[in-house]
This record gives sequence, structure tokens and C-alpha cells, in this order.
Amino acid sequence: MADISLTSSKMLLMAGTANRPLAEEIATALNQPLCRVTIRRFADGEIFVKIDENVRGQDVFIIQPTNPPAENILELLILIDAAKRASAARVTAVLPYYGYGRQDRKDQPRVAISAKLMANVIATAGAERLLGLDFHQHQLQGFFDIPVDHLYAAPVFMHHYEGMSHDDLVVVATDVGAAKMARGYAKRLGAGLAIMDKRRPSPNEAEVLNVVGDVDGMRCIISDDMVDTAGTMANAAVALRERGAREVYAIATHALLSGPAVERLNGAGFVELAVTDTIAISEEKSSSLKNLKTVSVATLLARAIESTHYNRSVSKLFT
Repeated sequence: MADISLTSSKMLLMAGTANRPLAEEIATALNQPLCRVTIRRFADGEIFVKIDENVRGQDVFIIQPTNPPAENILELLILIDAAKRASAARVTAVLPYYGYGRQDRKDQPRVAISAKLMANVIATAGAERLLGLDFHQHQLQGFFDIPVDHLYAAPVFMHHYEGMSHDDLVVVATDVGAAKMARGYAKRLGAGLAIMDKRRPSPNEAEVLNVVGDVDGMRCIISDDMVDTAGTMANAAVALRERGAREVYAIATHALLSGPAVERLNGAGFVELAVTDTIAISEEKSSSLKNLKTVSVATLLARAIESTHYNRSVSKLFT
């Protein structure tokens, strides 16, 4: 990497098409315009990208979650490549959601570790830093050979729930892997902690076997990093009610909402499902989903971008 003085470089914000509203909100929080970029498709679907402003010597931040379709990842890679070839001083990939993060280990014969592959291609494309939010597993940071700043949505959710009475509150982890996140929420809220014992008969299917912790007569908040087909959350809500839970809430940073998710969540009887805007939710899904509350992570990401640009600590944003 060339020896450059980034403190004297201009901050430049760029966005793909995966979540334009979030990118615009981040730009507003930073009082910075989004760089003009042309992104279009050829007749066969091939992606064309052209940066319509000068980026030479500038500190570029490309905002693009990599949720499906796979074209979102390709857009990110092509934007990075275009910025590097236009002589940007540094390129930071800002991924509100890191796609393929669930495929983080070789737990079956002849399967890919796709989370590592994505890390490789992002760095190979030319990204020199990465900003992410609530990875599926913390160890994903180690998959990158470039610096990674891993942010947490917890402060945003805590602000959302700060007015709630916490005397009869229990935070519920959907499995042992989610226990650390749930413990963090419970500590911040002064609430109890419970953990689901579940098994997966097949991908995107979950069966709750037991609940470790006292939930009888309590208000429960199920916490997870994502809600995909919502099988885990819906089954967890049923299991908690069977064990006497009075009210059930849910927190999920990334709202993928695939397949039967909306139907399952509507049938689960949540008092509220709180998600962030890391992934753009279609108007059809948001209007169909009962008791959905979307909280914004734009300010959190804007502060992280600003701290990165001015070489300030990012860890202060964790509290």
C-alpha cells in the first residue's frame, strides 16, 4: 500500500443499489453528499459501473450490504475496483450486513467456507479496510487480511428499549451461539437471561427442545443477529408461551425475511419485532408484518466512518 496522508484526504461516500435509503441517511448524518455513480445493467444482466466524480487521492467509503441477490456482492467488488483504478487514496468497504457469514466452517465433507472466500475477494478487489455490523460469528474478523472494525447494534436497540420497565424482563438467546449477544443485552437492561436448547433437522429449520432459565410470568425478549425464514423465532415464541411467558418481544439486527418469514412472524404473536435497517425491507413485507419496528443504524455507521477517516477510536461506539 502506498504511503498516504489520509488526514488531509477528503472523505468521499459511495453507495451501490442494495440499500440506497440507508446510504442516504448516513450521508445526511455526515453532512456529506453521496458520490455520483452510474450503475446499470447490460441486456444480459451484466453490471456496468462508472464513478462520475474525481476520486483521486480521496478516502472512499463504499456502503453496500451483501445480502441476496448475489449481484449486490458483484456491485460492491466492481465499485471497489473502479475506485482503486481511479486512484483513490484508500477504499473502505462498509457492509451493514455481511452475506455468506453463516458458512464459516467446514462442518461437512466437501463444502466451501464461503465466509472466508468472500473475505478474500473483497480484499483482492482492493478494499483496505472493512466496517461491519453484527457478524454472524465474531471470528469472521479473523478471516480478513485487512483491518476490520466490527460494530454492534446493541446501543441502538438499548436506546429503543430504554423506557421499558426491566423488573420482569428476561432476554432469551435462541441457542448457545447467541448467548454472548443475549448476555450483553441482559446486562445492559438489568434483565435475566435464558437460553434455548434447539436442534436443526435441516437448514433453515429449528426445533426447540428446552429452555434453560426461568421465564414463567416474565416478559421475554428473544435476541438474534438475524431473522431469515423466522422458524427459530416463531418456534421460540411458542416454546416461551408454553412455559408461561407473559409477553414475547424479538430483536434481530438483520431482517432477511425469506420465504415464509412474514407468515410465521405474524402467527407467532410477538408484541413487537424490532429490526434495524441494515437490509432494505420491501414495502410489501413491511406493510404485511404486524408490530414491526425498524430502528436506524445510520448514525452509528456515520460515526464509525467519521472515526475511521479521522483516525479516532471506534471502540467508543460499543457503549
